[in-house]
Order: sequence, then C-alpha cells, then structure tokens
Amino acid sequence: MDWTALSLSLRLAGWTVAILLPVSIVAGRWLAYRQFRGKGLVEAVVMLPLVLPPTVFGFYLLLAFGRNSPIGAFWQAAFGHQLVFTFEGLLVASVIFNLSFAIQPAQRGFEAVPVEVREAAACCGMSPLRGVWRVELPLAWPGVMTAMVLTFAHTLGEFGIILMMGGSIPGETKTIAISIYDRVQGFDMAGAGIMSATLVAISLFTIAATYMLSARVGRRLS
Repeated sequence: MDWTALSLSLRLAGWTVAILLPVSIVAGRWLAYRQFRGKGLVEAVVMLPLVLPPTVFGFYLLLAFGRNSPIGAFWQAAFGHQLVFTFEGLLVASVIFNLSFAIQPAQRGFEAVPVEVREAAACCGMSPLRGVWRVELPLAWPGVMTAMVLTFAHTLGEFGIILMMGGSIPGETKTIAISIYDRVQGFDMAGAGIMSATLVAISLFTIAATYMLSARVGRRLS
C-alpha cells in the first residue's frame, strides 16, 4: 500500500468537496429556479466534463494554467513556483473537472422542492436567505449530499486529468490512481490489487453512509 499516495488522494478529495459544496448549493439553486436566455448553453458547459475525455480536458487545463499562460505567469510571479505539477494545480483541475458532478445533482434536488413550499415560506415572513436555509436546503439536501458523494468518489479515481496536470511526483501529485498504474507498469499486481481493493472499500463505505444519512433526513422530514 502506498500510504502517501492514498493520503494525498483523500486530501485532494476532501478539499474538492469543501470547495464545491457551497458552489453546488448556489449554482444548483440558481439553475433550478432561474429562467434566462442561454441557460441551455450554461448547463451544457457545466456538463462538458462528463463527455470530454479526461486527457483532453487535462490538456486544455495544462495550456490554461501552464507557465506561459497569463494565469500561470501570474501564479509564478505571486507565489514563486508554477501552478502545474503541484498539489494546488491538482486541486484547481479537480474542482473544475468535478463541477458537473457537484452542480447537476444539487440542481435536481432544488428542482424537486415544490413551488408552494417556497411561497409558503415567503408568506410566513421568512427572508430569502432564511427560507433557503430553513426550508429549501433541508428538502434539497439529498441531492446536495449525492453531489458531494459523487465528487468525492470521482476525485479518488481521477487519473487522466491528474496525469496531465500533475504527473507522478511522490508526495506532491502522485495520487492513489497514479500509484496503481505505476504498480501495474512495474508488474506488482499484488500491490495494485491491494490499493484497488482499498479504493473499492472506501467508495462502498461512502455510498452506504450516504444512503443511511439520506434515509434519516427523509424520516425527519416526513
């Protein structure tokens, strides 16, 4: 077991979820309730990571954040090192690549909240922010929770975009998926099997815990 790679993957997944949780709530609610010209195009852009091959997406991110790009040059000047092939670069790539996994389930969760419930909250004198926090979010929470689970699990298994943006630097960008690939390349099938089984166990535990929490939320609201 490559514990360093596993720890880095869990840290990357945790930070990605932490960043995308508020993004999924705000963007998901906005897309669920707002009607505007070009909404279909916005939703298509959000869904783009689902259909683009990770290596293609990673290639464009590499161009966008490389040392010769405006963003890459700014980062180099501000922090003294390049953005690509660093943990920060992996985090930026992971957040962008997981937008569709985070926003779409949250959007569906908010769309399931009846209009009458939101109108009743407003009639009771709740401010828009209080109505979101006390009424809409509890009802849409299963969708938001699903979004976070998908984001966490997908981040753990990311390979193509990680390889393009970070390479395989131990302790910095070498995630568990990259480590499994390296073990297979080195014909260490036993080590690859142990790490693969660990990822399966973590994913199953995460999904099972989510179903249990969703069931408890559902019983509390019923």
